[in-house]
Amino acid sequence: MLAVSFTVQAAAAVVPHLLLLALATAGVLGAEAALHRWLPGQVALLAKVRADTMTRRLTCDFLLLFGMARLPGHQREAVYLPLVLGLLLCYALHFALHAAAIRVRQSRTLPLLTRNIDASALRITPAPPALLTRRHGPRLLLFGLPATAGLLVTAATDRPQYAATGIAVTAGLAAVALGELVRSLVRRRPAGPDEVQEWFDAWLDAYRPTVGMYFSGGASSAYQANMWLEALASLGERPVVMVRERFMMQRIGVTDLPVVCLPKVAQLLRLEQSALKVLIHPANSGKTSQVLRIPTIKHAFVNHGESDKLSSCNPYAKAYDEVWVAGPAARERYALADVGVRDADVVEIGRPQLAPVAPYAGPPSGPYTTVLYAPTWEGWDGNPGNTSVVLAGENIVRELLADPGVRLLYKPHPMTGSVDPRAGAADARIRDLIHAANRARTGPRPAAGAAEELARRTAELDALTASAFRPDADDAERMLSQGAPEAGRAAAVEAGTAAWEAAYWASLPAGEHRIVTAARPALYSCFNASDLLISDVSSVIGDYLAGEKPYAVANTSGLSDAVFRATFPTVSAATVLTPDAAGVPALLAAVRDPGGDGLAEARAALKLRLLGPSDPPSPVRFAQAVRELCEAADTHRLRMTDRLLPGIPAQRSPVPESRGLDLEA
Repeated sequence: MLAVSFTVQAAAAVVPHLLLLALATAGVLGAEAALHRWLPGQVALLAKVRADTMTRRLTCDFLLLFGMARLPGHQREAVYLPLVLGLLLCYALHFALHAAAIRVRQSRTLPLLTRNIDASALRITPAPPALLTRRHGPRLLLFGLPATAGLLVTAATDRPQYAATGIAVTAGLAAVALGELVRSLVRRRPAGPDEVQEWFDAWLDAYRPTVGMYFSGGASSAYQANMWLEALASLGERPVVMVRERFMMQRIGVTDLPVVCLPKVAQLLRLEQSALKVLIHPANSGKTSQVLRIPTIKHAFVNHGESDKLSSCNPYAKAYDEVWVAGPAARERYALADVGVRDADVVEIGRPQLAPVAPYAGPPSGPYTTVLYAPTWEGWDGNPGNTSVVLAGENIVRELLADPGVRLLYKPHPMTGSVDPRAGAADARIRDLIHAANRARTGPRPAAGAAEELARRTAELDALTASAFRPDADDAERMLSQGAPEAGRAAAVEAGTAAWEAAYWASLPAGEHRIVTAARPALYSCFNASDLLISDVSSVIGDYLAGEKPYAVANTSGLSDAVFRATFPTVSAATVLTPDAAGVPALLAAVRDPGGDGLAEARAALKLRLLGPSDPPSPVRFAQAVRELCEAADTHRLRMTDRLLPGIPAQRSPVPESRGLDLEA
């Protein structure tokens, strides 16, 4: 639309043709608004080829002015020259406004960010309106509307005063905005980079954290860190959460723990002088190697889930001091993979996150069997066995929906379709099948007042978890508003979440199928609501086994049943489904029959292999592993302080003159 509108506008200016000129100009403005509203990625692509918003707006306005000058009866240079000069003044003000906005953003960009730490000492002030500082394209479009409208009216009426008025309004808006930004620059600024670093060093000295979690990743990977927040908070230490990306500060879940963003390596390496002894790592990333350089800190890889996939025994794991796994199966997996991880460095801690998973209570007793279909995503290597969505997903869902006694919960992996478009297309077709089945299904409605109860619980939980930010707040203002948390906030969120989940399941019509993609309800809540899991070879299986409920795994790898089970030990207690899903009816019958479950003992044995013993509980084993690694860190520090070769300097410390290295010795 933008390209066509510009082409028509240029042609109408040359011909000239008033109606086409007006319609094309309106088309350009409409396309610009649509781009900024719905296609910001396209705006960035246009900027890469030097067709940024400023260039497009200049082209539009001067094509309009050129067309006006060519219209019959409008050839009056003495009249239109002041309009041209006025329009140039408007754009000069816009350039100055853009430069001031960049300077304001720079002055408010702090070298590090924090959450749950009192940052009032940093003199942070409220951010100027986002339209002035961070939304250059919409600002230019909005402020330029009066000038463009005035030019169009002048083109239709041949009365220059309308264009002059519009240009004056545009210039006035730009001048006022520029004045506001200049005012924010000359008033009290936030602390400078050195002051912020000194403030943070002082906080580290006062808080003296001993254990922390280090995380770096993309926007969709925050769940990998969030699953460890509660376990970290339960330790009797002084925990801290450390991230590297600024956007991650608002994606880390609700917690009372201090959260710190250290974007630069130089800031990270200063932790060597802190009291921090242990960092746990839920995921590998390119930036992990930077923190591993700190010799005073011990590092443990805890992962964000375990499965039989090769990614669960990545060779990168040997870079850590220890690898903490759930149970014996993971230890065996590393030994078989032979990727350089020593068995002595593998510590079994269970899965402390699985405490909310309810135990198996027998076959379903109600009118519906709730089946959770939770396939994983397609992965990076193109292996057809990674996900069942492409080859088997629709068949599985059709078979489940064909059974009138099934209620389906479909929870696809959030990255489904991010690599293979076929997975995204199959996911869309599965959702269509579920929507169609819901339209055809009739059943009892939920109890009276259930919807109202859910609305009340939602409002309560939103009030606990919603940010208190103004829409225009930037990172610095968010840091100020997310100071020291109120006592008991995390506990209140946990209780509110449990109440919301109970209200959510009670509010659903009996037998209604659900597509679960939002953050609520959580995966473990879906576990508790289900009678059966159908999944792929993924960490979901190990977590689901905490409740020892029946589960099935789709085999889309092309391997025979025997080889599939031998290759993936987590499948040993499962019903294996072929891509045509022909075994689904028999699977449902076995789940419903009190005597038809012949895999209960196998699931109990597999749970022990995957998750380890239940006594002592996993949180206790996790805390013990933390204490022992902290002791190892203390021992290492003492050994480095009292070296056998005292002439060798400590890392980043100068060699004392009185203790120079004796080469002859």
